[in-house]
Amino acid sequence: MPPRDNPTARQTRLGCELRKLRDRAGKTARETAGLLSTDQARISHIEAGRIGISEERIRRLFVYYSCNDAALLDALCAISREHRGEFWWDEYRGVLAPDFLNIAELEHHAVELRYLQAVTLPGLLQTDDYARALFSVAIPRLPSDEIQARVDHRMRRQSVLDRESPPDCEVIVHEAALRMRPGGRAVARKQLEHLLEASERPTVMIRVIPFASEHFVDVTHTTLYAGGVVPQLDTVHIDSPFVGLFLNAAADLEAHRTQLDLAEQASLEPDESRSFIHHIARDL
Repeated sequence: MPPRDNPTARQTRLGCELRKLRDRAGKTARETAGLLSTDQARISHIEAGRIGISEERIRRLFVYYSCNDAALLDALCAISREHRGEFWWDEYRGVLAPDFLNIAELEHHAVELRYLQAVTLPGLLQTDDYARALFSVAIPRLPSDEIQARVDHRMRRQSVLDRESPPDCEVIVHEAALRMRPGGRAVARKQLEHLLEASERPTVMIRVIPFASEHFVDVTHTTLYAGGVVPQLDTVHIDSPFVGLFLNAAADLEAHRTQLDLAEQASLEPDESRSFIHHIARDL
């Protein structure tokens, strides 16, 4: 089977974690290739996510790398068993850019979601009209069928909150995002009302950083910290109008955990935040 041209972020992450384990064990790619009776190039492809690897081979590598982390082993084996077409977002392959599929995949597999939003609300809590208004001002302008596909995809992402065991979701949003009016007053009011409804879910916590906060936090881009089933699979997604980045280096994870903790300290308590949002919505 030829190498994948466009591995998903999750496939890439599996290979990345295997490479980390190999480096920690002090093994070379050539030595690992010898264990698996393959060549060094194939090991490089596996560690880049361009070629899949069986559960049996992952278990052999854990023994070879002297890794006794059973939880991590189970998590990586679970990734290896996934296949294209298994999840709903695969329907958008070839329709939307890969990053749209990767963010849906990231949220689906997370056990905890922490958002830090500067001027917009997170996709999981957007209304149809609010999302449409945002996509309608994209640069360059999008054709109507592309906008519709993006809106449909964003609405389907929200199903993660309706699962029997949804992830814990913390949203820290700056007051600026609450006062923005994409689509006009009526759309903005409906969006804030939807946000208040979402805050009543037992697994959703919304906190607001008001303009009056004296604890400055640099909120210049949208950040999602997705907690994995094991800490080694934690991932940060940085979003902007032009590019999205997936980060998993230990230093990056630590830096963004700290940023989110500081943002939480600068924010209002959940009950105060609800009242704050209610007053803004009432004045629209």
